[in-house]
Amino acid sequence: VQLQASGGGAAQAGGSLRLSCAASGSIVSINDMGWYRRAPGKQRERVAYITSGGYIMYADSVKGRFTISRDNAKNMVYLQMNSLQPDDTAVYYCNAEISSGGWNVRTYWGQGTQVTVSS
Repeated sequence: VQLQASGGGAAQAGGSLRLSCAASGSIVSINDMGWYRRAPGKQRERVAYITSGGYIMYADSVKGRFTISRDNAKNMVYLQMNSLQPDDTAVYYCNAEISSGGWNVRTYWGQGTQVTVSS
């Protein structure tokens, strides 16, 4: 199983970016999917996650600006980021709890994609 994140890049403050993350491999089902970020000199922060049933949680720092969604048919999760701020600059990682059958359930991480927001 692999997670492949894409869509990072550079944006100006107030701009938008959309991150995508595709899960592939031996997948029977996907439970929670989410996005984390790590900014320079800071601890990793959970940005948002979405359960298989559609429950969504956002970090307070991104509420009202970011939207997480998923496409279960395509095994993908997205993060639409609007009204970007310089404090959103970080490497963003997707993760997902994936079942490959039986008791084989584990959390996988994408490779990270850089988001840089300039003022």
